[in-house]
Amino acid sequence: MSAPQAITELITLADGREITLETGKLAKQADGSVVVKLGGTMLLATVVANKEANPGVDFLPLTVDYREKFYAGGKIPGNFFRREARPSDQEILTMRLVDRVLRPLFPEDFHAEVQVMISLISYDGQTIPDDLAGLAASAAIAITDIPFNGPMSEVRVVKLDGKLAINPKYEDLANAELDIMVGATKSSIVMVEGEMKEISEQEMLEAIQFAHKEIINQIEAQERLAAKVAGSSPKREYSHETHDEEIREKVWKETYDKVYEVAKTPSAKEERGENFKAVLNDFLAQYTDEEELARVTPFVKVYYHDVEKEAMRQMILNEKVRLDGRDPQTIRPIWSEIDYLPGAHGSAIFTRGETQSLTAVTLGSVKDANMVDSVVTNHDEKFFLHYNFPPFSTGEARPLRGTSRREVGHGNLAQRALANMIPEENPYTIRVVSDILESNGSSSMATVCAGTLALMDAGVQIKKPVSGIAMGLITDEKSGKFTVLSDILGDEDHLGDMDFKVTGTADGITACQMDIKIQGLSMDIMEQALMQAKEGRLHILGKIKETIAVPNADVKPHAPKMVMMEIPKDFIGAVIGPGGKIIQQMQKDTDTVIAIEEIGEIGRIEISGVDREKINAAVAKINEITFVPVVGEVYKGKVVKVMDFGAFVAIAKGTEGLLHISEIEWKRLDKVPYAEGDEVEVKFMGYDDRKKMKLSRKVLLPRPPKPEQKPRTEGDAPKPEGDKPAEQA
Repeated sequence: MSAPQAITELITLADGREITLETGKLAKQADGSVVVKLGGTMLLATVVANKEANPGVDFLPLTVDYREKFYAGGKIPGNFFRREARPSDQEILTMRLVDRVLRPLFPEDFHAEVQVMISLISYDGQTIPDDLAGLAASAAIAITDIPFNGPMSEVRVVKLDGKLAINPKYEDLANAELDIMVGATKSSIVMVEGEMKEISEQEMLEAIQFAHKEIINQIEAQERLAAKVAGSSPKREYSHETHDEEIREKVWKETYDKVYEVAKTPSAKEERGENFKAVLNDFLAQYTDEEELARVTPFVKVYYHDVEKEAMRQMILNEKVRLDGRDPQTIRPIWSEIDYLPGAHGSAIFTRGETQSLTAVTLGSVKDANMVDSVVTNHDEKFFLHYNFPPFSTGEARPLRGTSRREVGHGNLAQRALANMIPEENPYTIRVVSDILESNGSSSMATVCAGTLALMDAGVQIKKPVSGIAMGLITDEKSGKFTVLSDILGDEDHLGDMDFKVTGTADGITACQMDIKIQGLSMDIMEQALMQAKEGRLHILGKIKETIAVPNADVKPHAPKMVMMEIPKDFIGAVIGPGGKIIQQMQKDTDTVIAIEEIGEIGRIEISGVDREKINAAVAKINEITFVPVVGEVYKGKVVKVMDFGAFVAIAKGTEGLLHISEIEWKRLDKVPYAEGDEVEVKFMGYDDRKKMKLSRKVLLPRPPKPEQKPRTEGDAPKPEGDKPAEQA
């Protein structure tokens, strides 16, 4: 059997690199499969969609799965089973990036189950694979008959040395001023997510526009590939929804005005929900026949949801009034508190409206770092943030099934918002945990604010405080009206057209995450949203500073204290000892945690403990082991042996040298004036020809003046050299 002929298409990046799209060779039983290749990095994307929707399903059951095969980079998994296990946080974040762009591009009435699977099958050590995941997924769908309002693509944009670049090498990320992923169709930006080093709003807009040009190029390549593939057009026919227009008209006619009044009356989340539910129940009460009630109820709920959505949107567009009575720019009331948890190393409560985060900071040693082991990277993360969203935060009771994708994504966003504000010289491993206790919109942004407060309470010397805000958007395609909303509620996120989270300091943006639910969002609207977000961020920042303006000067008394030391590489073995005997005993004696890391020609030692005096004792012990005298330095030593010709002085444990009798004082001594155990300050003068240490005390003493010579008289004449008195002749 001969190998099938692959169908390919090329995309050329601005720097000359080529991306290859290939189909027809692998995974041919899937509805669509594409291999995307850049350099030596390859991703295989497949898509399968069922022909029919499952009974009772009124949404799109889309699953996006991204996995990195360890063989792709020539690695064996480091876990116990030595095989790929549950997805890592980075894999989950990539799944979310792709899902958030794909999901709004399927038709609203398409409810068949769709599964997109993306696998990293080769990695060259330089190309970042998640930069290509969105392109691979979209291309796999584009060549099928699955209904899809794409194609789309995603690219990474970075700013290096003031210049924008697309899909950089992995090593370039550390130096990037801006690092964002942008997802878009030909006509509209759909998703933006990333981190920045305090950039301006204008710089961010420029980066998004720069990305969109490249995305259009990649979409056109997908269209060319689809045109070569038989069966990609026309799209399959489907009928996944049934409607009753009579019921639809009745629901709108009898409930719209009532819903509008509920929306217009400012109320809390729970009260508003009950009022909306009451309108629905009143409408259903007219159906007294049980069979008829069972028939109409599914239709009524669908149409009533549409009524709620439209009433809220029109109220905001026409009257500039929101569900809780605010105008579009107003931020909800804020209160915050620090040092709430006596057992934590730092803690804070941040409450904005009906959203509340209780956040705690824990300080640890290098041994507590988060180990990141993947195909792409293997490193220790010394600052990380975890976000928890329990069901009681929204008044629900539901099973707990481990950390959700949403929790991973929200935690990562908050972590990126704060990470660049952690000082480079920070000696601690820092874990921040945000528990959301109440939620009605913007809980990830509450996490950023609470994280800033808790870090400052913990005494972490962050460069600047960071605040965050979630922006929303309501548009009306018919009238062309739009309203940008600051600090959105949960309902405004659910029923609106945009969720745009922006974090930053007083000087610029540090992170963002944007999801758009409509097509054709203009740059003018995006610019207004960014500028309005800036005003909101600065307002919230002011509230944070009212609680704590600068970090506490030191860590809490019960928090670990940390000392960093550097020693010559050759001494690492001496500090550790045979089988770790010396370092283990040292940790036991001083009640500290000591970690040693070899970096080039030095050994970096981290000593942590609660008691500062015990840490100092550990430092002293290490200094004894690693002591190397410096020529010209002065040391306080102890006399260990006295001889006729001088004294042996120990300037450190195991390090002693000779203080010769002639180096004790400037005058001649007949006897060494010391006894064993005496302390004496000496200066290290170097080594003699036999590599023995030379010490001196007299150089630390004032040098006496030379004795004055007797003045000569006129009759005195100097005798010629060599002349001797007669008596010596």
